[in-house]
Amino acid sequence: MNLKKLINYGENKRVEFKEQLPKNESIVKTIVSFSNTSGGKLIIGVSDNREIVGVDDKEIFELQDRLSSLIFDRCYPNILPEIYTQNIEGKLLLVIEVFRGNLLPYYLKKEGKNNGTYIRIGATNRKASFENIVELERQRRNISFDEEINYEVELSSLDLSPLYEVFEKVGKPLTPQKLKNLKLIKVEQEKEYATNALLILLGHDIHCMVKCAKFKGTTMDLFLDKKEYDGNIFSILENAQNFILNHINLRAEIKDLYRTDTYEIPKVALREALINALIHRDYINQGRDIKVGVYDDIVNIVSPGSYPNGINQADIESGRSDARNRVIANVFKELGLIEQWGSGIARIKSSCLEAGLKEPKIEEMNDFVDVEFYRPDREKVSDSIGKVSDSIGLLAQEEQILDFIKNNLKITSKDVESLFQVKEARARRILKGMVEKGLIGRMGRGRNTYYV
Repeated sequence: MNLKKLINYGENKRVEFKEQLPKNESIVKTIVSFSNTSGGKLIIGVSDNREIVGVDDKEIFELQDRLSSLIFDRCYPNILPEIYTQNIEGKLLLVIEVFRGNLLPYYLKKEGKNNGTYIRIGATNRKASFENIVELERQRRNISFDEEINYEVELSSLDLSPLYEVFEKVGKPLTPQKLKNLKLIKVEQEKEYATNALLILLGHDIHCMVKCAKFKGTTMDLFLDKKEYDGNIFSILENAQNFILNHINLRAEIKDLYRTDTYEIPKVALREALINALIHRDYINQGRDIKVGVYDDIVNIVSPGSYPNGINQADIESGRSDARNRVIANVFKELGLIEQWGSGIARIKSSCLEAGLKEPKIEEMNDFVDVEFYRPDREKVSDSIGKVSDSIGLLAQEEQILDFIKNNLKITSKDVESLFQVKEARARRILKGMVEKGLIGRMGRGRNTYYV
């Protein structure tokens, strides 16, 4: 993306503006934050409201020297950014382009590692917590949190049966050796230990709770249903998915006189989004949970943790994949819950578009990832039902019966007699004809017969 477009989009995780070179150390904190997170560009000569004001070309070389000295003197380990100028609309800008470093964590020399380490969250620089610093050190060693040994929990105290059962279901029996190959168990000094991944999958201590709510209307002011799911990660996935499906609508499609029911939002898209949330969430931050909200207009899934460092929105949309929790991701792949690396986002979007829905929104919002599925507009749904009715030539009486069922969930022959002031034999013929067309189904027996 060219510099002008970057400026038009405004400040974000990888872009910051300065109207002029500040005299305090804020610019160094930005350099450190970029190095620890995803890299970025610090553009001098642009105001906070994105106005290009430029810098004095007579001061360019002096500014470059001051910046180089400032970064070298104040940052540790050494950071080597690219510093260059660019002319836009006849005004000169000074650009400091920082790349994500390999010697993490980077920090301000005089404040030391514990107090001087900064990370980029959204468009702000934040002092890194102890957990953030430990995670940066993991990244330097190229290991993920979930593959680390957990020394606090005895392996013998864990019930592995949920894991054995789910592998058995897909015809891939789990053996002691396979547990080690998947890095769910590690051996150290001839003793076996559980990794964090095993504890997460089993929902032991480091839980992965999902909080679900159905709200009235389009705000969080009033909820109609609320559930919290914990335990092993596979039951959480099923429970969270079923919660959503129970609170969205089924829609009927008539093909060759046969009726099929599908959910208003494709099940495959919802499941993929939930799987992504469980695999990629930040399990280091145990004070936050995945949240699912069902509103009248959207289904919202929020997962703690920004995109893995080095990944931006464009990478996500192009199918680039980088798992924060590599062991958990590999287990899901082994179970067939992930089809192909990097294909999930494309599948979510394409399935929604094929269903005639607006493309879902998937984006990083500060330190969490937000997914929004847009539910069908009610007026459009009513219109499409009308078109289906017209296309198969529904009789007026049949339309009234379908409307009655929609409002009352079922209908009996007595109801049909009352609706149309007809005799019992005529009512039964109408209902029988609709059953044969695949429009309704018969339930119960004798006097307890009804139609849905």
